[in-house]
Amino acid sequence: QVQLVESGGGLVEPGGSLRLSCTASGSNSSVAAMGWFRRCPGKQREFVATIATANIANYLDSVKGRFTISRDYAKNTAFLQMNSLKPEDTAEYYCYAVWLRPPSTHWGQGMQVTVSS
Repeated sequence: QVQLVESGGGLVEPGGSLRLSCTASGSNSSVAAMGWFRRCPGKQREFVATIATANIANYLDSVKGRFTISRDYAKNTAFLQMNSLKPEDTAEYYCYAVWLRPPSTHWGQGMQVTVSS
């Protein structure tokens, strides 16, 4: 069975850093894309970052220059390095992975990130 396991959430002060990781397992085909969505308190879920084949990356405008997404293809793992964190980054972060053969999308369990002084 396909499983995504997230780690790396926690509490940090404004200006601090965290690194989220997401590892996918249980599929016989390669992962086409991985990334994160987040849900901030009182707001709808929003896209944060994604990285696809050929290391094509896209970001939410408000995190550009602060967040960096990367992949370790051998370990089927994605990383989200979050620097210069702001209180408005406080949210539940959900990683996802997309397969093309067969087409499917799976989600991690979610990780809480809290930015507060």
